[in-house]
Amino acid sequence: MTAVLEHANVTVADPAATAAWMQKVFGWHIRWQGGSIDDGHSIHVGTTDSYVALYTPNSALNVAPSSYVTRGGLNHLAVVVDDYEATERAVKAAGFKPGEHYDYEPGRRFYFHDDNGIEFEVVHYD
Repeated sequence: MTAVLEHANVTVADPAATAAWMQKVFGWHIRWQGGSIDDGHSIHVGTTDSYVALYTPNSALNVAPSSYVTRGGLNHLAVVVDDYEATERAVKAAGFKPGEHYDYEPGRRFYFHDDNGIEFEVVHYD
Protein backbone atom coordinates (compact mmCIF):
# COMPACT_ATOMS: atom_id res chain seq x y z
CA MET A 1 0.00 0.00 0.00
CA THR A 2 1.29 3.45 -0.92
CA ALA A 3 0.25 6.56 0.98
CA VAL A 4 -0.46 9.87 -0.78
CA LEU A 5 -0.22 13.26 0.91
CA GLU A 6 -3.69 14.79 0.74
CA HIS A 7 -3.04 18.18 2.31
CA ALA A 8 -0.88 20.39 4.48
CA ASN A 9 -2.40 22.85 6.96
CA VAL A 10 -0.60 26.16 7.55
CA THR A 11 -1.45 29.26 9.54
CA VAL A 12 -1.56 32.49 7.54
CA ALA A 13 -2.55 36.07 8.26
CA ASP A 14 -5.25 36.27 5.56
CA PRO A 15 -6.48 33.00 4.01
CA ALA A 16 -8.42 34.79 1.26
CA ALA A 17 -5.38 36.79 0.12
CA THR A 18 -3.14 33.72 0.20
CA ALA A 19 -5.72 31.63 -1.69
CA ALA A 20 -6.02 34.40 -4.29
CA TRP A 21 -2.32 34.42 -5.18
CA MET A 22 -2.20 30.61 -5.14
CA GLN A 23 -5.05 30.51 -7.63
CA LYS A 24 -3.25 32.93 -9.95
CA VAL A 25 0.25 31.46 -9.62
CA PHE A 26 -0.51 27.73 -9.42
CA GLY A 27 -3.90 27.55 -11.19
CA TRP A 28 -5.54 26.04 -8.12
CA HIS A 29 -9.16 26.45 -7.01
CA ILE A 30 -10.91 26.83 -3.67
CA ARG A 31 -12.27 23.46 -2.61
CA TRP A 32 -13.90 24.53 0.66
CA GLN A 33 -13.97 27.39 3.14
CA GLY A 34 -15.58 28.02 6.47
CA GLY A 35 -15.26 28.17 10.22
CA SER A 36 -12.67 25.99 11.90
CA ILE A 37 -10.93 25.23 15.19
CA ASP A 38 -10.90 27.90 17.93
CA ASP A 39 -13.33 30.17 16.05
CA GLY A 40 -10.82 30.48 13.22
CA HIS A 41 -11.38 30.43 9.48
CA SER A 42 -9.95 28.07 6.87
CA ILE A 43 -9.79 27.95 3.09
CA HIS A 44 -8.78 24.78 1.27
CA VAL A 45 -7.10 25.63 -2.04
CA GLY A 46 -5.56 23.16 -4.47
CA THR A 47 -6.52 20.54 -7.03
CA THR A 48 -9.06 17.74 -6.97
CA ASP A 49 -6.39 15.43 -5.51
CA SER A 50 -4.58 17.59 -2.93
CA TYR A 51 -4.71 20.98 -1.29
CA VAL A 52 -3.25 23.39 1.22
CA ALA A 53 -5.50 24.28 4.15
CA LEU A 54 -4.99 27.98 4.92
CA TYR A 55 -5.96 28.66 8.53
CA THR A 56 -6.18 31.83 10.59
CA PRO A 57 -7.21 31.89 14.25
CA ASN A 58 -9.57 34.35 15.86
CA SER A 59 -6.66 35.87 17.79
CA ALA A 60 -3.34 37.61 17.21
CA LEU A 61 -0.63 35.65 15.42
CA ASN A 62 2.90 35.11 16.72
CA VAL A 63 5.94 35.30 14.48
CA ALA A 64 7.75 31.96 14.50
CA PRO A 65 11.54 31.57 14.54
CA SER A 66 13.27 29.98 11.56
CA SER A 67 11.68 26.64 10.74
CA TYR A 68 15.10 25.19 9.94
CA VAL A 69 16.07 25.41 13.62
CA THR A 70 12.65 24.56 15.08
CA ARG A 71 11.72 20.98 15.88
CA GLY A 72 8.64 20.15 13.84
CA GLY A 73 9.11 23.28 11.74
CA LEU A 74 7.70 23.35 8.22
CA ASN A 75 10.70 24.17 6.03
CA HIS A 76 8.95 24.56 2.68
CA LEU A 77 6.12 23.34 0.48
CA ALA A 78 7.10 21.97 -2.93
CA VAL A 79 4.85 22.35 -5.96
CA VAL A 80 5.44 20.52 -9.25
CA VAL A 81 4.58 22.64 -12.31
CA ASP A 82 4.29 21.97 -16.04
CA ASP A 83 5.70 25.34 -17.14
CA TYR A 84 8.68 26.46 -15.06
CA GLU A 85 9.23 29.82 -16.79
CA ALA A 86 5.55 30.81 -16.77
CA THR A 87 5.30 29.96 -13.07
CA GLU A 88 8.37 32.05 -12.28
CA ARG A 89 6.81 34.98 -14.16
CA ALA A 90 3.57 34.48 -12.21
CA VAL A 91 5.49 34.40 -8.91
CA LYS A 92 7.12 37.74 -9.82
CA ALA A 93 3.78 39.22 -10.97
CA ALA A 94 2.30 38.25 -7.58
CA GLY A 95 4.98 40.41 -5.95
CA PHE A 96 7.29 37.66 -4.71
CA LYS A 97 11.02 37.43 -5.38
CA PRO A 98 12.39 34.10 -6.60
CA GLY A 99 15.50 33.11 -4.68
CA GLU A 100 17.82 30.16 -5.19
CA HIS A 101 17.64 28.33 -8.52
CA TYR A 102 18.94 24.80 -8.95
CA ASP A 103 19.13 22.48 -11.95
CA TYR A 104 19.97 18.92 -10.98
CA GLU A 105 18.46 15.48 -11.51
CA PRO A 106 15.65 14.90 -11.57
CA GLY A 107 14.54 18.48 -12.35
CA ARG A 108 14.87 22.25 -12.11
CA ARG A 109 13.66 24.20 -9.09
CA PHE A 110 13.53 27.63 -7.51
CA TYR A 111 12.42 28.94 -4.15
CA PHE A 112 10.46 31.96 -2.94
CA HIS A 113 8.85 33.19 0.27
CA ASP A 114 5.28 34.47 0.35
CA ASP A 115 4.06 37.35 2.50
CA ASN A 116 3.49 34.95 5.44
CA GLY A 117 7.15 33.91 5.40
CA ILE A 118 6.30 30.45 4.02
CA GLU A 119 8.96 29.12 1.68
CA PHE A 120 7.78 27.47 -1.54
CA GLU A 121 9.85 25.29 -3.85
CA VAL A 122 8.71 25.28 -7.48
CA VAL A 123 9.83 22.12 -9.30
CA HIS A 124 9.71 21.10 -12.95
CA TYR A 125 10.66 17.57 -13.98
CA ASP A 126 12.03 17.28 -17.51
